[in-house]
Amino acid sequence: MTDLQQPTRDWAIDFDHTSDDYAQAAPEIWDDLRGRCPVAHGEAHGGVWMPTRHDDISAIANDTESFSSEGVIVSIFKPQGLAPMGYAPPITADPPFHHDSRRILLPAFAPKAIDKLEEATRETCRELLDELLASGATMADAAVQYAQHIPVRVIAHMLGVPREDGDRFRLFIHRIIEKPGEYSGTVSPEDTLIYYIEQTLKARRDQPPQDDLIGYLMSIEVDGEPLPDAQIFGTIGLLIIAGIDTTWSAIGASLWHLAQHPDDRRRLIDDPEVLPFAIEEFLRFYAPVTMARIAATDTEIGGCPVAERDWVLLPFPSANRDPEAFDDADEFVIDRQRNRHVAFGLGIHRCVGSNLARMELTVAVDEWMKRIPDFELSDPATVRWSTGQVRGPRELPVRILRTVEA
Repeated sequence: MTDLQQPTRDWAIDFDHTSDDYAQAAPEIWDDLRGRCPVAHGEAHGGVWMPTRHDDISAIANDTESFSSEGVIVSIFKPQGLAPMGYAPPITADPPFHHDSRRILLPAFAPKAIDKLEEATRETCRELLDELLASGATMADAAVQYAQHIPVRVIAHMLGVPREDGDRFRLFIHRIIEKPGEYSGTVSPEDTLIYYIEQTLKARRDQPPQDDLIGYLMSIEVDGEPLPDAQIFGTIGLLIIAGIDTTWSAIGASLWHLAQHPDDRRRLIDDPEVLPFAIEEFLRFYAPVTMARIAATDTEIGGCPVAERDWVLLPFPSANRDPEAFDDADEFVIDRQRNRHVAFGLGIHRCVGSNLARMELTVAVDEWMKRIPDFELSDPATVRWSTGQVRGPRELPVRILRTVEA
């Protein structure tokens, strides 16, 4: 029984997005709140507001004067005095700094640049599937053995760091995104993301320039001056954290869905042209990302008074399931034609890496279905969803029913 079903906990006034019970039943909780208390609040992490309606979420995302991006990951340790750049630009940057910090990244994530990464991404997926199927096993964990490796390897390749650093990336993500603040004071300095980036940049400054994203950031000049070290550092941190967990969560959730819907699996096999529509519907229905803002002034959300410096969550997944914004919002429609989802956010902070995420999700689903067209959950009760602001299956045991030779 989830906390949603228990009268002892009311998510409207006792909200905590890092709770395991919330992670397991988030869509049901959003629907419940949207209908009776569309702006939830909880005292965890120093106090957090969470609107659930599309209109409220959109209004906040587009109001950069009332809501600052100085802090985008809720924690008891609330950033202060870091605006306008923040600690991970451009996602933590406020205007006017945001514009230039975002513009610097656009060439690296433009469609043509991402197209060049597609074949390497396919090779990664095929290699992972070969490993997964090598022993002839009929059981596998689609998250641990497949989804969680794909964006790790893609981002490592883009940054120009060793592929084996992926294990460290996963640990950083768990500490920072899933359990913010929980590990404070318990991690040795050399095991932190800060140390990792510092050492990476130190090594790169002693090497010839390389044709990768770190090399690009180190070569950029603005008004004749190189990018500040803090900006390079923060942008690399952003790519490691935001560019990995978000995408592997979307891939895992898509496979979780397909494991339970044989008609949708059959549609993808019989009608390959439906894949682009399916990808957008996966992004709408299983959008993984909830961002945060800090109120820059006393304001209100949906009639609820919000004090200056309060945390505010932007659950884009809830906005995507709002019946006021989407027809049949609570149904997965594999060939949905009108699909203006907000999986990549809204306003000036709309995800700069959306082209990359779409490509990885498309390739990952396509390659999986070509090799494993029929599969099912081995036991729905063993699926574990991540806590925190990025939601996706961390453990996804499946039973393989049919495979196709490569």
